Amino acid sequence: MDTKQEAVANGLAIVSIPVKDQERSKRFYNEVLGFTIAREADFRPDARWIELSIPGTKTNIALVTWFESMPAGCLHGIVLLTADIEGAFRTLQARGLETSAVQTAPWGKFLTFSDPDGNGWVMNEGR
Repeated sequence: MDTKQEAVANGLAIVSIPVKDQERSKRFYNEVLGFTIAREADFRPDARWIELSIPGTKTNIALVTWFESMPAGCLHGIVLLTADIEGAFRTLQARGLETSAVQTAPWGKFLTFSDPDGNGWVMNEGR
């Protein structure tokens, strides 16, 4: 039975990105991808909370090291949007990021890349 239910959530606030070295990852997401540092503070004695904002969205990422079930590099398939995939490709290449070539699929143009820990990302030209 297909019935429409009222949503209990209205957005995606934070995506946890599993990393080994939070400082190295913070530099990557800030300097290479252009994410803004939103919060940085001691989280508990053995961990820091580092949260970055994705410009133009309400979704942030948190660089996490404390989830045993999420080893660094295990995350794949998160999709970022861009208005200009060719321009994004040139910018990322100029910033030293190795990406795939721009590819075309039924849903549009995209490229792929990994962060320093091997977490896999997709960048898709907005619809």
